[in-house]
Amino acid sequence: MPPRSLLPTLGTYEPFTPEPRTVGDGAAAAVRLGCGPPGGAVETGAVDCLRRLDARSLAAPELMRRFSPVSYGNASLPTEPRRALREGRFHRVPVMLGTTRDEMRVFLGQTLAAFPVADGAAYRARLEQSSDAGTARAVEAEYPAAAYPNPSVALATLLSDASFTCPSLRDADALARHVPTYGYLFADGDAPNATGLPEVPGLPYAASRGFELPYLFTSVPLGAPQRELADRMAGYWTAFARTGIPAAAGAPAWPRYRSPASVLNLAPGAGGIRTVDARAAHHCALWDARWPAAGGSG
Repeated sequence: MPPRSLLPTLGTYEPFTPEPRTVGDGAAAAVRLGCGPPGGAVETGAVDCLRRLDARSLAAPELMRRFSPVSYGNASLPTEPRRALREGRFHRVPVMLGTTRDEMRVFLGQTLAAFPVADGAAYRARLEQSSDAGTARAVEAEYPAAAYPNPSVALATLLSDASFTCPSLRDADALARHVPTYGYLFADGDAPNATGLPEVPGLPYAASRGFELPYLFTSVPLGAPQRELADRMAGYWTAFARTGIPAAAGAPAWPRYRSPASVLNLAPGAGGIRTVDARAAHHCALWDARWPAAGGSG
């Protein structure tokens, strides 16, 4: 996620980090928690010391954020995953991958009370805080606030595209050069909220992160068209697990991923399941060029 796009104090979020950085951060955290000498190497008893701490000391927001990325540069994960995909360094198995259309709404919604995006000026300021001037202008041109119900919806939409949909399509491009690849976009704008989080005025969660799960695992009631979609999704998923091909009886054909970004749109109702060009619909030419420019580092 771009820096300061959710919170003014939150830097760039990257899902992977070099292992030496994790080790260094861990040593520094141990010292701050009283389990190591200031300015010196962490002692061998640091782990035992940390285990004696109250869990609330370790489950602090700052530590949770710092240690959520997955480390690479070790025996388990030698190479940063995006680079490994681009270089074809992965096991040759069929792949199904996708995102929800409104991934970032549930994240942004939790920050709006403290850091609202009240109007067009605040929206523009948020873009300028998150990128250079040229990128901010380009993003605003593609996502003008006036084209959305309010600036918060505009911001959530562009962040969903920049941080989830377009990176997923870049990975699909890399995978499809070597293995059968199937992409999807879950797009039920009326998906039920099974998270327990309160609704946010002006920013309905729609098809946000994790909102596809009730369609695969029985957890909350679904309407009749949604139950039909759930049956189709379960058929696709289980057929893929059995055969490597997501083909379900009575369901529309799911084509292999090819350029342009042909993915299966998953929504209830007539025509809800159909093949779409997700790259064009989600402004991926902009994001591929601007964020991140190289499609990942490592």
